[in-house]
Amino acid sequence: MGEIKVSPDYNWFRSTVPLKKIIVDDDDSKIWSLYDAGPRNIRCPLIFLPPVSGTADVFFRQILALTGWGYRVIALQYPVYWDHLEFCDGFRKLLDHLQLDKVHLFGASLGGFLAQKFAEYTHTSPRVHSLILCNSFSDTSIFNQTWTANSFWLMPSFMLKKIVLGNFSSGPVDPMMADAIDFMVDRLESLGQSELASRLTLNCQNSYVEPHKIRDIPVTVMDVFDQSALSTEAKEEMYKLYPNARRAHLKTGGNFPYLCRSAEVNLYVQIHLLQFHGTKYAAIDPSMVSAEELEVQKGSLGVSQEEQ
Repeated sequence: MGEIKVSPDYNWFRSTVPLKKIIVDDDDSKIWSLYDAGPRNIRCPLIFLPPVSGTADVFFRQILALTGWGYRVIALQYPVYWDHLEFCDGFRKLLDHLQLDKVHLFGASLGGFLAQKFAEYTHTSPRVHSLILCNSFSDTSIFNQTWTANSFWLMPSFMLKKIVLGNFSSGPVDPMMADAIDFMVDRLESLGQSELASRLTLNCQNSYVEPHKIRDIPVTVMDVFDQSALSTEAKEEMYKLYPNARRAHLKTGGNFPYLCRSAEVNLYVQIHLLQFHGTKYAAIDPSMVSAEELEVQKGSLGVSQEEQ
């Protein structure tokens, strides 16, 4: 199905990068699935969090490209959590288990909202060094479904899938975007009722980001100019919330630019991470960065001694 159409690279990725399953809660039914690729000596990797319909492997193009350039990348699939606090507590335990004090987070849609909530949750003892927010939002009320959020757990799987598919592009799209949509439909089909219901609950239950708690974190806001599930108002709200953020605009890409416009997305990810080269929060193996590049980096950023 989708996986063949998206790319032969996908089958190669599945055969070469092992999927790990980790339990960090007392409830052993809560299983985190993840791909951890790239140099293990990196202590501040880039972690990818998927959207409602996504699994850890929707970021396979990022994993293949970025690890090839020397970055450590982790792509996650979260277990069933029914509220943001529960998710944040589980994610903190996962980072403890992986022995990661600080991380960079790339979140797509719901993944981006959860990344912001986690940064907010750990603001007194920061665990998030930077954020890349792709087609994401800061307030769940934009979906006008806060009143139904508590009933998703009752709905059968087919109804939940119908709700998610309603946000997928229905108009004419180019072949790469069509393949990306097919792939995401395939991933959606692989999710069980409780997984889908819990994600939709997290996506829609009444909550918003408190910007004053995360204002010191470097942020890149990534979005598309063509049709996506994100309204213009939601995008404007993100710009207002992060006035100092870098902006990564893609002309096209729909809901899933990391699949259908991966070269552009990967470039913006590298530009975002470049500011941390030469510091202890670099997500890249130092041997993959040239001395000249580091000098330019230090000069342009004025990296302080204590950071190194």
